[in-house]
Amino acid sequence: MFLPLGDSNIERGHKPFITYLLIAVNVLVFLYQFMLPGNLQSDFVFQFGSIPLEITHGTDLFTLVTCMFLHGGWMHLIGNMMFMWIFADNIEATIGSFKFLLFYLAGGILASITHSVLNPTSQIPCVGASGAIAACLGAYLVMFPRSRIKVLILIFFTTFRVPAILFLGIWIGQQFLAGFGTLGATTSDTAGVAYWAHIGGFVFGVVSGFLFRSRAREMVLSDS
Repeated sequence: MFLPLGDSNIERGHKPFITYLLIAVNVLVFLYQFMLPGNLQSDFVFQFGSIPLEITHGTDLFTLVTCMFLHGGWMHLIGNMMFMWIFADNIEATIGSFKFLLFYLAGGILASITHSVLNPTSQIPCVGASGAIAACLGAYLVMFPRSRIKVLILIFFTTFRVPAILFLGIWIGQQFLAGFGTLGATTSDTAGVAYWAHIGGFVFGVVSGFLFRSRAREMVLSDS
């Protein structure tokens, strides 16, 4: 198993304040959720998580946004925030804070819609920032394909750098393999990782990345 630890950073551009704010909001919401009594935690998730059956029937559409700020556990939160910290800041530095916020929210919404369309009868709440972060990964792949990603190999506990196009190519390949494996499965079989939310967000990010790419070419990267 490998884990990203850092990347090449933009030396100039916009300060990624929205990236830092989103990380802070995600952490604060999770702490609030974590401190609720057990039965209220479940109610909280069902109230603000995105439930495909409701989305496909046009109800509780606000949860397409609120679900991005809920997480299923500490590792879910830490993993998502680590990916956001590494990849989202360069996107924001390139396109600006306001555009980045719109891009991030749109990516998360489309990710949840993708998951709902492919699991229309599911009553399991979908939570997490993964879909929006996947949009950041897709845009990053197009905008900074030669950026160097510092990766930790957990088995050997050693680090090395790989091109972003290789790291993110492997990541999305895993999502597609797992996602196709869930097609035709029962709702109980697909409970867990919302792979199609990741795929939907990533595809949106790739398309958006082509719109942002000309600006990205003007930026200067340095290893961190």
